Amino acid sequence: MSSPRGDGNGLAEPLLAEGAPAVFVAVPVVEEDVPPVLTCKPPGRFARAVKEAWSVSLSVPFPMMPSMSAGAAEAEARSILGLALPMILTGLLLYLRSMISMLFLGRLGGLALAGGSLAIGFANITGYSVLSGLAMGMEPICGQAFGAGHYELLGVTMQRTVLLLVAAAVPIAGLWVHMRPLLLLCGQDAAIAAVAETYILASLPDLLLQAFLHPVRIYLRTQSINLPLTVCAALAIALHLPINYVLVSVLGLGIKGVALASVLANLNLVLFLFSYIWLKGVHKRTGGFALSAESFRGWGELVSLALPSCVSVCLEWWWYEIMILLCGLLANPQATVASMGILIQTTSLIYIFPSSLGFGVSTRVSNELGANRPDHAGRAATVGLMLGFAFGGVASAFAWLVRGSWATMFTADPAIVALTASVLPILGACELGNCPQTAGCGVLRGSARPKDAASINLRSFYIVGTPVALVLAFWYRYDFKGLWLGLLAAQATCVVRMLLVIGQTDWTAEAKRAQQLTGAADAKESGGKGSHAAVLVIDEQC
Repeated sequence: MSSPRGDGNGLAEPLLAEGAPAVFVAVPVVEEDVPPVLTCKPPGRFARAVKEAWSVSLSVPFPMMPSMSAGAAEAEARSILGLALPMILTGLLLYLRSMISMLFLGRLGGLALAGGSLAIGFANITGYSVLSGLAMGMEPICGQAFGAGHYELLGVTMQRTVLLLVAAAVPIAGLWVHMRPLLLLCGQDAAIAAVAETYILASLPDLLLQAFLHPVRIYLRTQSINLPLTVCAALAIALHLPINYVLVSVLGLGIKGVALASVLANLNLVLFLFSYIWLKGVHKRTGGFALSAESFRGWGELVSLALPSCVSVCLEWWWYEIMILLCGLLANPQATVASMGILIQTTSLIYIFPSSLGFGVSTRVSNELGANRPDHAGRAATVGLMLGFAFGGVASAFAWLVRGSWATMFTADPAIVALTASVLPILGACELGNCPQTAGCGVLRGSARPKDAASINLRSFYIVGTPVALVLAFWYRYDFKGLWLGLLAAQATCVVRMLLVIGQTDWTAEAKRAQQLTGAADAKESGGKGSHAAVLVIDEQC
């Protein structure tokens, strides 16, 4: 017979004898004091409630999003902010450059300030917004190619984008050359139009520089090379002030000197960036700088992404310019136009933060999709949107806190100060929608869906925002506030539609589409290096 080797009450030992069957005798033993084994207690009610609330808070607005723990969300947030912070510094430096230019324009007198401001607005509408939007078409391709390890595609895409922007700059330059008759046709003052023409003709070389600057910045950003961008921008801005002084004050070039100083600032930035790429050998693994036959083929994907990206950017940029024109039709046009200028400068400053966040989110989403990790891409999108709401809350609080004193930094006119103070809380409310929707635009760019972004901007700003602004400003006599309430309606519509689109995203399907876009699927089948991910993996933390 047999029994178990031990039952917890004694030891069973066989007594063996020659030719006798084995007999087992149970010998009782005294139990020793054994220290208790430490085990993890199940989470308490509060911990379970927190985890359940976290899960529900994500599943309601984002039903298609993959689940994640608080630790994983924190790690993703650190990753996104690590990408965004250098870009925020870069944006602030470039904003400082524009403020230096405006300072020197102001020193030249009211006519120069008016003409220069008009020229800058015309350049933004007809040139810079177009080039910036077209360049964004390369962002998902480069980001996903980097994630897939298909590095050569980054270099080829950058070359194609430069060629595309150079081609687009030609008709834009033709439009700038004929700026003065266009302004006179629109009823602008002849003296202001003449000064604006001087400024914009001196800015023509900047179109060529922008055709290089935008693609190079995206080329570096999608590889998470952000700090060198900040350093190069700082060096360019450090030279901008003395260059302005020499051209304007020493050589006496006037408004032409201010324009040339801006051109030289961009030239220096381009040279610094290319020098960094060359010295660090960044270009070597992406195919180098030399044009090849491949640079002139396969433009279909780039153009299909660049055109809707351009439309999306222009629709939003142009809306603000339309609002400035409408200010001229209000009861006190001089005060409202001046106040609108201050408020647009304010929104431009605030926009640096969510736009940098959007760039970081785009990089994370595109890299993870290229690496064929749909869950990680969905996690980056979710955390990016949550950070967008946090940024919006901070921006709104800032606008509310400074509402009484902000305008006094720009003017001493009591009417303008009062008007600006009355609208700043509305501007703050707009940022509650603008910041998360800007982060959402980063998600759509990173997942190569610029058509969705263009559709959302068109419907939000022109089908909702513009009619609301017109009705409230002119029909219900809300005047200047009515225009900003129209913007609030547009931003609210935009963020809701953005959440609906992103929340229903099938990330597995997007990852498959990314493999097709970058050719990583073919590289896998042929044993190429598209099968190797080149991004940081953030482990799931419980």
